[in-house]
This record gives sequence, structure tokens and C-alpha cells, in this order.
Amino acid sequence: VEMEFETITSESMFQGKILDVYKDTIRFANGHEAVREVIRHRGAAAVVPLTENGEVILVEQFRYAVQKDTLEIPAGLLESGEEPLACAKRELEEEPGYRAGEVEFLFDFYSSPGYCTEKISVYLAKNLIPSQQHLDDDEFVTIQSFPLEDAIEMIREGKITDGKTIAALMAVYATEK
Repeated sequence: VEMEFETITSESMFQGKILDVYKDTIRFANGHEAVREVIRHRGAAAVVPLTENGEVILVEQFRYAVQKDTLEIPAGLLESGEEPLACAKRELEEEPGYRAGEVEFLFDFYSSPGYCTEKISVYLAKNLIPSQQHLDDDEFVTIQSFPLEDAIEMIREGKITDGKTIAALMAVYATEK
């Protein structure tokens, strides 16, 4: 159902390094007005590295916002003008230190469309070729690999809690069985 509305005002509340926050006032077709707080985000790409023996390579890193270590698939923000596929390949090499002989698009999704424009494009990488990590100065990761079936069980056990990782691993599991 497409909702008809008009943006009356859009006020910038915060301009950040990776996101901008706006307070928008909108008017619906029926005349009612509402305020929406929106995080505008440039988007990201993520990649599931799958080894020839069926293991997924994950990165463990401390996430300040939730104050804990998380297990995630490699992912990163799109650079200005960068296509999602190029970003996924870059992140595969930067974080776990691999190149891929084969990269397949899986899906796009909005991480939290109730208030954020972040769209993440997810890829599957196979025929992995060891390369070298190129971590950012503020990036500290540990590389871990697990059989895909074990990673799925880790989701059920609450050991993998990152949304993009859960969605991506479940999609790969559904297609690789």
C-alpha cells in the first residue's frame, strides 16, 4: 500500500560521520500531520565468505553501541560513488583478508526501515583466495570460521545476534543445503 504524503519541513538535527538525523513533518492525503525522525545513511554492503569445505568466515569485533563483542559477516559502509559489489569485495579483503573467485548477489534489505534509510546489499563469496587484511585504524577484529550448520545453531543459541549476519547466514543455509 503506497501512502500518499507531502513533506512539509525537513530539519537537520545532526550531521555525523556515517549518518545524518532529520526531523521531518509530513502531511498525509487525509490532511493529518505527523513528525518522523529519520536517520539518513549512505548504505552498506556485506559478504558471506564460504570456504570450499562449507565453513563461513566471521569477524568478531567489539561494538561500542551494545558494549559487547559480536560475530558478524564482513561488512562496511559504501564509499562515495561506490557500488555495493565493489564494497563487498573490498570488505572481504580488508576484514578477513580474502579475495573471491566467485561473488554472487543474495539480496538487499533495509536494516530498520521504521526510522533509517540504511540499505545493505548482501553477497556470497566462494572460491576464496587468501590475501592480506587492511584494517582501519579503529578496527580490531578476530577472524573465526565455523561450519555453516554450526553458525546456524549459534543463531538459535543467541551467540550470533547481528541482524545482517543472521539474515545472510539463513539465506545461504537455505540455498546451500
